[in-house]
Amino acid sequence: MKRLFSLVFAGMVGGLFTLGGMYFLAPEQSLALRQQHHAELVNVNASAGLNAVPFDFKSAAKKAMPVVVHIKASQTASANRQNGDENDFFRNFFGDEWLYGGPQQGTGSGVIYSKDGYIITNNHVVDFADNVEVTLYDNRTFQAKVIGTDATTDLAVLKIESDNLPVLDIANSDQAEVGEWVLAVGNPFDLTSTVTAGIISAKARDINILKGKKSIESFIQTDAAVNPGNSGGALIDAEGRLLGINSAIATQTGSFAGYSFAIPIEIVTKVVDDLIQYGETQRGLIGIDITDLDSEQAEELGLSINQGVVIVGVMDGTAGQFAGLLPDDVITEVDGKEVKSAPELQGLVGRKRPGDVVNLTITRNGEKQIIPVRLKAG
Repeated sequence: MKRLFSLVFAGMVGGLFTLGGMYFLAPEQSLALRQQHHAELVNVNASAGLNAVPFDFKSAAKKAMPVVVHIKASQTASANRQNGDENDFFRNFFGDEWLYGGPQQGTGSGVIYSKDGYIITNNHVVDFADNVEVTLYDNRTFQAKVIGTDATTDLAVLKIESDNLPVLDIANSDQAEVGEWVLAVGNPFDLTSTVTAGIISAKARDINILKGKKSIESFIQTDAAVNPGNSGGALIDAEGRLLGINSAIATQTGSFAGYSFAIPIEIVTKVVDDLIQYGETQRGLIGIDITDLDSEQAEELGLSINQGVVIVGVMDGTAGQFAGLLPDDVITEVDGKEVKSAPELQGLVGRKRPGDVVNLTITRNGEKQIIPVRLKAG
């Protein structure tokens, strides 16, 4: 009995100690709990990742604005007169200024490509001009020499005599994705150093603005506002890297109507390097007529795919003929990169030079095979 009483007493004492400990420790546990909830709230509001929407574009704009230049192109009346009829009846009465409207002028934008003064712009900004003036972000003005132009991509290269000029890092336009934020930097309506923002709306877009069989239209489409004067300016990503050269807008009024188009930097650098080194573009061609695969053609050809590029015809004596390409072959990859449309194929092949080999993945009679093609000059 005495032993039982001792056990009961010990249990009561232990219980009192436990209750007391809980009483004294409760505030600390409560504090710890509050701290834990506070920490969780901090994690919820963690800083955004690289691909998230930026809070602003200040850093990207600061990088890009000093690299984008204003271009004033003009053609003198005497140079314009050479394109007319020297015996024109009206010139004898009214003179050259009435007949031709005086000197032709236009303005646009450009992007400094190298520290020693090479500048990228659009061909249509300078193709008519015999005098080109470049004004830098710091208001210095230079007479520029046209190094070369390429109407098939609407690109041109200028050169000014200067050094230590600012340049942009080059992005990878192949890796850019629809929905990414971009900035257009240029001089719309002669308003210098204007920055507008938007997203990539589509890639490899063909708008049939460049004429000729060898023309390459594989534009980056954006909804960043671009207007007359933006031509030749920079399209940059949210990190301030050069993604493309603004070239065209979709409009019925002559002003921005919701979509603009830029030449991807992967095409730009190839063409610009060619113009600087050779004075002309070195273009490697397959020599095929192509069209986009649609569901009707896929059914006719007994294919299980609905996207790709159908070969409509193979030209005699071309790289495609020597490689063994045939009409109704469907191209689905170039060097392992998937292609879903003709502009995509043109954009990828347009970066190559004569003598380069491209590996085309094709589907023929329902079977996939890889055909190497050594490109020939156009």
